[in-house]
Amino acid sequence: MYFGLSEDQIFFQENVSKFLEDQSNLDVIRKITEGEANEIQQEIHDGLLNLGLSSLLIPEQYGGLGLDLLFATAVSQSLGEGLGPIPFAGSYIMAPLAIMHGGNKEQKNNYLIKMSENSMRIGVGFSEYIGARDNANISINDNKISGRALFVIDAKDASHLMFSDKNGMIGIVESSSSGIEITELVAVDKTRNFLEVQLKDVDIDILELTSTSKEAIDKSIDAGRIILAADSLGASQALIDKAVEYSKERKQFNRVIGSFQAVKHMCAEMAADLEPCYALVWHAAHCFDNSPDESRLMACHAKSHVSEVSKTIGKKATEVHGGMGFTDLMGVHYWFKRIGVNRQTLGAPEVIREEAARIQNF
Repeated sequence: MYFGLSEDQIFFQENVSKFLEDQSNLDVIRKITEGEANEIQQEIHDGLLNLGLSSLLIPEQYGGLGLDLLFATAVSQSLGEGLGPIPFAGSYIMAPLAIMHGGNKEQKNNYLIKMSENSMRIGVGFSEYIGARDNANISINDNKISGRALFVIDAKDASHLMFSDKNGMIGIVESSSSGIEITELVAVDKTRNFLEVQLKDVDIDILELTSTSKEAIDKSIDAGRIILAADSLGASQALIDKAVEYSKERKQFNRVIGSFQAVKHMCAEMAADLEPCYALVWHAAHCFDNSPDESRLMACHAKSHVSEVSKTIGKKATEVHGGMGFTDLMGVHYWFKRIGVNRQTLGAPEVIREEAARIQNF
């Protein structure tokens, strides 16, 4: 039995890859990370939005494409492989899903239509629910929110921000509201952004259904984890391709290093480790929409396993490049850092494995 992407999903994926290849090469990424190409980054963002990235999961009745998570997963692979310097997992996956599963009719009409029209973008801060840090907590009372949220995903330039308390209650605030102070964190992966947000008695629109059910936040986080796993999958494939290409060109002792057995073994091990991850991530995305009993567990498995595999691939790919792998010239570090950030976002492997054990009553 073959389990993989459909022709439509592959076509969508290839369009994203081709766009990034044409518009966002390594030189452009280098300028973006140095803060010298904000206009170019916005053009890349706008170009990808024209392909429909902002409305992938939004139902057609709200102006979206109404596709499933497997489509979004295919896109995320391309973004990871091409170092897509845009918001995605938070703004275009987690936020709409939380509203779709947790909002009332008025909230869905208010938010989803505007999101599909690209007139609204929402950053996501669920760190309080997943695992709050010291001196960082969120409290929601009487339609007011206060506290401090760390690692808010895709919050930069977002018109609205979505937060959750430790009980899974979700609400949305306007970024321009008084009582909000935003601090940009020192980024490891400078192709994306994570912010710290301080809130003091800010008006919040609470998603109606989350007060009695955690389905909205659980579905949102599961989807985010699968999307990040797919992003790491694409980044890992890019590193393998770069390592193989480099090993065919770099010479030592008048021989290309790819002819050395040790280098052959490293490249083969990376490919062998990554190949099963494709089916794992695709199956997790399929379960999200078609097998609710398996969905949460598969999301945990996909995120935790791919995080470990991609970390190892990042290390080996850098080693294949030798001393050059640590330089800015080769650009290997952009994918290496992206994988590292994906590994920790929405729960490190250790945290997610504990969650998987609880799901199975261990």
